[in-house]
Amino acid sequence: MSNDVRHEALRIAGEKVGAGRAAHIAVHDPFSGRLVGTVPKATLAEVQRAFDIAHGYRARLSRFERSNILNRAAAAVRARTAEIAALITAESGLSLKDSTYEAGRVADVLMFGAMEVLKDDGQTFSCDITPHGRRRRVYTQRDPLLGVITAITPFNHPMNQVAHKVVPAVATNNRMVLKPSEKVPLSALLFADILYEAGLPPEMLSVLTGDPREIADTLITHPAVDLVTFTGGVAIGKSIASKAGYRRMVLELGGNDPIIVMDDADIDEASTLAVQGSYKNSGQRCTAVKRMLVHEAVAAAFTEAVVEKTRAWRWGDPTDTHNEMGTVIDEAAAGLFETRVQAAVAQGARLLAGNQRDGALYAPTVLDRVRPEMTLVHEETFGPVSPILTFGSIDEAIAIVNGTAYGLSSSLCTQRLDVITRFVDALHVGTVNVREVPGYRLELTPFGGIKDSGLGYKEGVQEAMKSFTNTKTYSLPWT
Repeated sequence: MSNDVRHEALRIAGEKVGAGRAAHIAVHDPFSGRLVGTVPKATLAEVQRAFDIAHGYRARLSRFERSNILNRAAAAVRARTAEIAALITAESGLSLKDSTYEAGRVADVLMFGAMEVLKDDGQTFSCDITPHGRRRRVYTQRDPLLGVITAITPFNHPMNQVAHKVVPAVATNNRMVLKPSEKVPLSALLFADILYEAGLPPEMLSVLTGDPREIADTLITHPAVDLVTFTGGVAIGKSIASKAGYRRMVLELGGNDPIIVMDDADIDEASTLAVQGSYKNSGQRCTAVKRMLVHEAVAAAFTEAVVEKTRAWRWGDPTDTHNEMGTVIDEAAAGLFETRVQAAVAQGARLLAGNQRDGALYAPTVLDRVRPEMTLVHEETFGPVSPILTFGSIDEAIAIVNGTAYGLSSSLCTQRLDVITRFVDALHVGTVNVREVPGYRLELTPFGGIKDSGLGYKEGVQEAMKSFTNTKTYSLPWT
């Protein structure tokens, strides 16, 4: 590969090459307000150039070469964990504890990609198994897409969401044009740099930093695009679906995930899971606990335990390693949570802890006497809020869980197998985690939702690699 091609790919990826660019996007620390950095605001001409580069290139990396690139990148991420965590914290406001954990997850995504690419993904079928069969064998293989993958990622996991798009693309010899959230673009650029340094041909990955109002439609509708993979809000996801036309889409959208606490649950365990599920990553996860459904027989004990553990949850300056939680993404988000909590209280909910705000800092918050129709729980509240609802029967709990537009994940706390099987069968969600937070998964395993949480296609390294390929079938005579 020539230096000129690498130079061009890096420029499109947001490197400052030369001088004279008029438009940039400033990235500020949500906690202190300080300027963390600037990135170029991509023009439509640069979007076109990125697609020209990607579409004009055909990756010929062997499985061994792809695996080596991903393994080298994984080792680099592990070696640079402190640097990566500091950058994630600076641009997102997440606590260093959360950012350090995210860096580890990124390394896992790379590691699993390196493992999966070495596996033979084809199938073999003997054709002499029916009266009409012949002495032939049918084989399948997975080929990269003919066109380019557009990936659009959100702010809440600045590098891990990027890794979940990019790694399966690299593993399957695809070309990708990535647009990270304009709120947290620096982590995506660092991740791309790590891959380039590990040997990835730059033509396989371009990172465009820009204003989605200016470039998003082109990213979705460009003739070179075969597949759009998007993680983010429901409204934007549905807008993408309405514009994408005749091309593949993988949409991972919002969630309104419950933790369901039955009357036989271990209250200490359940309340610990509830608090961790609500406040890790500042509650900004599609799989965060956003509703706590508690059997009325144990509601008082559970609520007391949640309030106690919430008050012990340390929050504030995200760079303080003693704090469990930093800020949310910006002051506007914190203000929305405050408003929704106040509205719920006005409708009869009881505030037990929190609802304090200082800019983008928002305290871990607990309410009880919450009803399913309140906006706080009927819609997705994407922050560190713990609304407690009660139920009297399994049927009532199932109706409450299924009573929103979302269907991503869930958590169930019980000791009874018959109760577990009932909920697994009846809940309209993509995942049921028993005695674990809704968001539990490996980076390898299938992940995704239904209804307004997604179209049913799964992410996770294995499933994404399937989505990013075409299955080709061929047959041969066989004696």
